[in-house]
Amino acid sequence: MWAEKNIEKLTDWVKDRIPVNVQELKTLTNEPVPNHLKHWWFALGGTPAILFAIQIVTGIFLMFHYVPTPEQAYDSVFKITNEVKFGWYVRSLHKWASELMIVTVMLHMSRVYFTGAFRKPRELNWMLGTVIFFITLGLGFTGYSLIYDQLSYWAAMVGTEIAGSVPVVGAYAADFIRGGPEMSGNTLTRLFVFHVVIFPGALVALIAVHIVLVRMHGVTEFEFDEEKKLQHKTFPLFPDHFLTECMIAILILYLLTIMSLVFPAGLGEIANPLVTPEHIKPEWYFYASFRWLKLTNIYIGVVGQIFFVGVLALWPFIDQFLEKKYPKMELTIWIGFLGFSAYLILTVWEAFA
Repeated sequence: MWAEKNIEKLTDWVKDRIPVNVQELKTLTNEPVPNHLKHWWFALGGTPAILFAIQIVTGIFLMFHYVPTPEQAYDSVFKITNEVKFGWYVRSLHKWASELMIVTVMLHMSRVYFTGAFRKPRELNWMLGTVIFFITLGLGFTGYSLIYDQLSYWAAMVGTEIAGSVPVVGAYAADFIRGGPEMSGNTLTRLFVFHVVIFPGALVALIAVHIVLVRMHGVTEFEFDEEKKLQHKTFPLFPDHFLTECMIAILILYLLTIMSLVFPAGLGEIANPLVTPEHIKPEWYFYASFRWLKLTNIYIGVVGQIFFVGVLALWPFIDQFLEKKYPKMELTIWIGFLGFSAYLILTVWEAFA
């Protein structure tokens, strides 16, 4: 009796100070979800967010031990990998979560592209998604560079040189990233700030806006043959879809654990600015870009990639033009197929080069 009265008093106290109408909040957040989201291919949007959350948690643990200076960066990573209890496991989880996040963002964008879910009125959300994708790649690049072994150091060197080849602003961009005209201790500090502050903060803000726009426009609806017979065309976001996402999160953690046990994050030789490795390669998600630069000169290669980024970001408007000009040719599908095939070919080519 005493406990019930005190709980009631505490509840009333909280309600007075946080005047939230639970029913209104439930109505606002519990958007009905189209039945096609039961197909895994259409439920990829939440998977990168789960992986990003895993990276934030593991990244915080890694920050307790990592020291972002040229003198101590490699030793601190070595300590995390070999001396800190379960440090190798946390580092491996962080690494593989970043790899899978990039894969799932690519798959999600591919699904949106090939189903035409970027079309009116969702053009702005596609453009936001494009920015999210490239920030995700930026997180991968900066995180890889912080290891400060030979391959990561020289990959960062190549990355800043490529940035320096961008017309007009390239020299300023390269100096800003490096913290001067050449690689130094300032470079590692700036990459660290980008990795743990700027990129994550920007990603959280953009994901929030992305979700708000999805909520405002609603999820693009598709109806398959087996769903036409259903009486209810939607199902509740909470608890149905929420529990599905929880199950996906558990499955992802299981998969990441297996990958961490079988393929734990490695560590090469300490970075040596005086010794250039024979074979310098970036992470796999930059293979296509790296191979393209090898096939062209640096200027054409960089300008070509800037053009690709612009086309990707503005594709909803290009698609509108193509649909008006050639309404029955399905050029968007063919262009997407050719573009994705080119990316795979260049990636595989560089992987086995």
